[in-house]
Amino acid sequence: MSLWTSLEPASATVEPGSSTRVRLRVRNTGDVVDEYRFEPVGDLAPWTVAEPAVLRLYPGTTGTVELTFSPPRTPDATAGPNPYAVRITPTEHPDAVTVPEGNLTILPFTEMRAELVPTTVTGRFRGRPRLAVDNLGNTKLTTSMSGEDNGDQLSYEIRPGNAQIEPGRAHFVDLTLRPKRIIWFGSKEQHPFKVSVQRAGVPPEAVDGTYVQRGFLPRWLATFLGILLALVLAFVMFWFAHKPNVTTRAEEQMEQVGSSLAPSPSAQPSLPAQPSAPAESPAAQPQPSQSQNDGGGGKPKESTAPKKPPVETAATAVRRLATQKPDKKHMCMRVRIGKDHWSKPNCEDNFAGINADGKTFGQPITAINIASYGMNGTSAAAMVTNPGGKPVWRPTTKVTPDGTDIYIGDPADTAPQPPTLAGLKVTVGTGQVCHIAHFHSTNSLGDYICAKPRPEYLFIGTTSNGNPLDGLALLPRD
Repeated sequence: MSLWTSLEPASATVEPGSSTRVRLRVRNTGDVVDEYRFEPVGDLAPWTVAEPAVLRLYPGTTGTVELTFSPPRTPDATAGPNPYAVRITPTEHPDAVTVPEGNLTILPFTEMRAELVPTTVTGRFRGRPRLAVDNLGNTKLTTSMSGEDNGDQLSYEIRPGNAQIEPGRAHFVDLTLRPKRIIWFGSKEQHPFKVSVQRAGVPPEAVDGTYVQRGFLPRWLATFLGILLALVLAFVMFWFAHKPNVTTRAEEQMEQVGSSLAPSPSAQPSLPAQPSAPAESPAAQPQPSQSQNDGGGGKPKESTAPKKPPVETAATAVRRLATQKPDKKHMCMRVRIGKDHWSKPNCEDNFAGINADGKTFGQPITAINIASYGMNGTSAAAMVTNPGGKPVWRPTTKVTPDGTDIYIGDPADTAPQPPTLAGLKVTVGTGQVCHIAHFHSTNSLGDYICAKPRPEYLFIGTTSNGNPLDGLALLPRD
């Protein structure tokens, strides 16, 4: 070996987001002039710069190379000791490679981001936002959550109240807000609230949200009932105050006739007159028979059976949202369970696939109906489970315009039962599409992941048969 090396110091420390330098001394112990190339290798190589990258040394001379380490302030810069190495390749003897090794300790740092999804929830008796907590540091994050509002008007249920989050991961917390006073009549009221995320050693971080409480009955109904009650009371009072005196003159006329026909006491009673023959009553008119009423000349009776309402698809729901908020991006979807049971459309940040209790998830999904607005066209494909091997991708749909239904998954006539969905992919033309998936077998939520517009796409699910999807939320983002 014709090369001597030395790292000064052999171990160094650096804080993420800053830099530190290590001196590499090199001596040519051979008897010829040689040129050496320096190349950082290992996990820290992307953040390491060797200057100069090439050094020419005469026999017996020593040169110095500065190694600059600049780890970023991201979760990728793992806290703790991190080994590194520099490959030195001589030009004259390329096979005689030397790799001196050192150790760089990256200091830990904590950084967190919390966000309510959605920030505004609406309901009569409760609201259910979700709190997304992202660990942007390079160490495990332990947090606890609590809620508060002005005036103590809401009660809070937070599940779970504590969480441990790995670096670079996100954790979702379910919140249930309940008003302490019910609005029976009247317009909606807004209740600002805060969710505090507490970390050890630092002040808590507050995330603001708004709960919009709607009245149990609308104001117009209360006004209508009040007017109706006032009219009824006014009519009853008028009736008793001005009760009409209803009489009949039949008795007076009968008394007058009786008094004029009564005989005087001195008159002799006359013989009663012979009754005359009663007049012949006209013959009864024949009634039409049943056969005449239902004869062939009559019109057929119209059917009174109720007509089925039209099916509300994802496109129906997203067009209604676009009418209300035309300047926003929207995504709606509904899922199929089994062969023919479709859920109602769910839009924005709401989960599709949950049970009637609104808390737990149902059976695995066999098909999905998607529609978007403001996304410049949407395309999707389903990956279905395959008991005989790995899950299989179904053909990708064409890019469909906004407000148009997309259906992915096998048809309902697949015998004997349509396969469940192990995963899917979605692409949009504008903005971003994010997702949160729930897996049936493990009863767990996946990561909160977003994808940019085409040609990028968002993959949702797993590549195995044993953990199909049973819940899904698609979130449009600018």
